[in-house]
Amino acid sequence: MFVKSLMETNEESGLFHKLMHGLAGSIFHDEESGCRIDLSETRGVSIRVENLNKYFGEKHVLRDVNLEIHDGETFAIIGPSGTGKSVLLRHIVKLVSPDSGEIYIDGHPIFADNGQEASANYRYSMVFQSSALFNSLTVGENVGLWLREKRVCKEPRIREMIHEKLAIVGLEGTENLRTSELSGGMKKRVAIARSLAMNPDLILYDEPTAELDPVTTDELASTILNLKKFTKNTTVIVTHDLNFALYVADRIAMMHGGTIVGVGTPAEIKASDDPVIKSFIYTTTKGIKG
Repeated sequence: MFVKSLMETNEESGLFHKLMHGLAGSIFHDEESGCRIDLSETRGVSIRVENLNKYFGEKHVLRDVNLEIHDGETFAIIGPSGTGKSVLLRHIVKLVSPDSGEIYIDGHPIFADNGQEASANYRYSMVFQSSALFNSLTVGENVGLWLREKRVCKEPRIREMIHEKLAIVGLEGTENLRTSELSGGMKKRVAIARSLAMNPDLILYDEPTAELDPVTTDELASTILNLKKFTKNTTVIVTHDLNFALYVADRIAMMHGGTIVGVGTPAEIKASDDPVIKSFIYTTTKGIKG
């Protein structure tokens, strides 16, 4: 199929293709609204990571990771590059399997082989670092891609939803633009609108501020905060951008050496006495050290 060939053009597109086919809830039904799935409500899901370990060859990337994320909160995972943040994120969406340990969504193991997986009971989406938009499609076609491929809604309702999601991220009237006509910040917001198309209960961001200037980063932060007015979902953000995490997150976890070294509110993280956390936070270049 044409859509399938588009999605296999690069690594992140292939990952998006895998994600896109795991997003739907298990309960399909006829709706007067013209949709086969009830996309009118979202909920937050809880996440519990227990003793998670992952090796790539001889490299021990995740080391007995333990973490709890509450339903409905915006949770940031911070730390220097190469500490395993994105690898942990990809475990949560089952793009990578652990060598040992387990992740529980709403109390259900997602890697268990006993038929208890929780993946069919919630919808999730992921916003990739590069946005992973398809250059051959318009903005509207990118946002409506999942809805159309899965035939979730009738076409008039799909067009309405595309307009609604673009409005939420402040991009009204951009449906017919090509992605080549967009700035980096606009591409990020289109990627968010696409992830919102299925009203996910869990949305994950992988380094959302990468390659963005400070003004655009601030606009993106405002967009993510504004989403809380429209959704009840759980948000997980992986970033090395400390100021961004402090601004948008309810709680923050610090990763170092493949494990979690501290968890707390932004105020608690800033006040931490842990030397690893302090060395990451209190630097002149981050504008915090006084």
